[in-house]
Amino acid sequence: MGHPAEPAAFRAAASRFVTGITVVATVDEDGAPLGMTANSFTTVSADPPTVLVSLMHGRTWQAVARSGVYSVNVLHAEDAALCAHFAGRPLLRDAPPLVSRQGFFVLPQAIAQFACEVVQSIDIADHTLFIGEVRWCRHNEGTPLAFYASRLRRGVGMEISSADSVAYAGDEWWT
Repeated sequence: MGHPAEPAAFRAAASRFVTGITVVATVDEDGAPLGMTANSFTTVSADPPTVLVSLMHGRTWQAVARSGVYSVNVLHAEDAALCAHFAGRPLLRDAPPLVSRQGFFVLPQAIAQFACEVVQSIDIADHTLFIGEVRWCRHNEGTPLAFYASRLRRGVGMEISSADSVAYAGDEWWT
């Protein structure tokens, strides 16, 4: 099959996939809230409602592995400072706190929240996929904070309507 892709080429290609920005939150060993910025979140199944997050080994990974619970908080387009704060680069003197809601720590201003109980974990290299069954979720209207081409972006772009023509690249794309 050959050798794995070069890490730099992989990162550059993967950066062309638009992702939302979330804060994954849980509880530490002392019962205090703990959170980190993550863009590796996806839905898995609608029945039962299931999602996954991919976490690199570290404090939040250890806390999720120990507690067996986490929340995913989808950030609003105006929450770039909050994104940086939970990514370990505190920019906010008075960052909004993670608050306890029905047994999970969440960001109240998030445009979507998923409260999850870990049902399976899969170790891959220096990450673990934590698959969580959603115990409750909620959402608000708003434009999401997005990540594309290694940069934060506001929103998701223009909607394609059914009246728009859709063209596909020809075979020359692969050359």
